[in-house]
Amino acid sequence: MSDQQTVPYDLATDLPRSTTVARIFSTRAFARLWLSQLTASLGDWVGLIAILAIAADISDSSGAAVSLVMVARVVPGFFLATVGGLIVDRFDRRKVMVIANVARAGLLVVLPFVGTLQGLVLISFLLEVCSLTYGPAKDASVPNLVPETRLASANSLGLVAGFGTFPFASMTLGLLTVLANWLGGFDALSVLRGNQTVIALWFNAGMFLVSAAIIWHLPLSRNHRPTGERRIDWTGALRDVVEGFRFVKDHRIVRGVIVGMGIGLIGGGAMIPLGPVFAIDVLGGDSATFAFLMTTLGVGAAIGIGALLTLQRHVPKSGIFSAATMGTGLAIIGAASVSGIGVAVALIGLTGAFAGTAYVAGFSLLQEEVTDELRGRTFAALYAVIRMCLLIALTVSPLFADLFGWLTALAFDDRQVSLGGATYTLSGVRVALWFGGLLTFSAGLYARRSMRLAHAALETAEEA
Repeated sequence: MSDQQTVPYDLATDLPRSTTVARIFSTRAFARLWLSQLTASLGDWVGLIAILAIAADISDSSGAAVSLVMVARVVPGFFLATVGGLIVDRFDRRKVMVIANVARAGLLVVLPFVGTLQGLVLISFLLEVCSLTYGPAKDASVPNLVPETRLASANSLGLVAGFGTFPFASMTLGLLTVLANWLGGFDALSVLRGNQTVIALWFNAGMFLVSAAIIWHLPLSRNHRPTGERRIDWTGALRDVVEGFRFVKDHRIVRGVIVGMGIGLIGGGAMIPLGPVFAIDVLGGDSATFAFLMTTLGVGAAIGIGALLTLQRHVPKSGIFSAATMGTGLAIIGAASVSGIGVAVALIGLTGAFAGTAYVAGFSLLQEEVTDELRGRTFAALYAVIRMCLLIALTVSPLFADLFGWLTALAFDDRQVSLGGATYTLSGVRVALWFGGLLTFSAGLYARRSMRLAHAALETAEEA
């Protein structure tokens, strides 16, 4: 049975095509899902900044403490992502998302009263556990809310909702600071003066509750399996997990997307911890330079997503995904090779364009290729891979930068190399970014080969 047959309403008539909402979102139901994601994402970015501020405050600005909190947000994906996928594939996805958001709201309400690093790490861990059910449920529901021909557009909008709210988070936090100081002027609320983190966390909780209220009324299918099969048999859970990973292993296109996105993230993710050092040591800028580079990266991603909406009508998404992943790697190598801020900005923008295109094309491919019964576990596996690779990028790339810096200092005087009469600096961060770009390019090559083999096998089967 196709995904379209499982949708509890007619996608074609859900919203008149002449309306503005229909042209942008395809259906009213998806517009509501997107609004709920937008609301939750804005609150989540504000809350993340507040949590990191709390970690720094209770640990006397210890970088290790902040890293520990970030690790607590990543590690659950290694062990619990597949369990989240099992839940998503067995229960009402609408209720799964609502319960996850309400649980996250409750954790954030009590977080201001936690005064120890251990408690902060525990709550961060539990927040991520809830996210491991919300994320796959949301992504697995998209094909049930939009026509297959509009999946790329839907995923593009999802990317905007997930990451486009980040620039507004800092502005929102500034407004919340003003609000905290104003409320602190009242004797009963004097504790809030200068303590915007409390307001920020409660704002985040409120956004989760608003998101849950929006999701509650979504017309999603309530039963994905017969009642008897919705109960999780934990003795058979391992078998289902193995089934999901076997599907990923045997399905070349799905494997190409997951491996391509994961390995590519190790290379591209190195820009996060190495970016500030690159902006200062290589480009001769400051922290504002890094912020400008990240803004350019986001603008480039938006341009790339727009280009994808045009290209998908003429080029298969599998070809777009592999080419965009390889392009991301080459752009990273190019950006790491220059010393001028202007050229670096252009290449960072190009990196964002390729990366945004690859991200949306990859998600669209998974939603098209995976059946509804396995989609939750597949996205859970993807999130597990992404979290693992992101953790590797955040922890290993600075070590590689230090190692390469030490090696180049031994091999070259002050890391200076003469090329054509010009002096070139081989800093550790530059070499590490080269290595990351090469890794991302290799991931694109692997995805291209895997998808070509899949298409060749399909053509052979059709001829037979």
